[in-house]
Amino acid sequence: MSVVHKPETVTVWIDEGVPVRLVWRGARYLVTDTPTPLRARFDHEGMTHPLEPMIGWRFQGTNDDGESFVFDVHGSARQEWRLVAVYS
Repeated sequence: MSVVHKPETVTVWIDEGVPVRLVWRGARYLVTDTPTPLRARFDHEGMTHPLEPMIGWRFQGTNDDGESFVFDVHGSARQEWRLVAVYS
């Protein structure tokens, strides 16, 4: 079940190119699985291989109380992160 209906700004720490920590609504979540890149699919007539730029990450995060969620975050060139979905 998704619990975020409107994108929120979050803080994401990156190490060696992948997320390792996130702060959401004042709580810190450590990444506790292998993050999966999220890609945008752009289909263009006549292209044999559609472009699929990476737009963010999906990963499980666990807080200090042991509560875990799966987060979808989208990033930008300015390293601003938007939380677009949270799954419980």
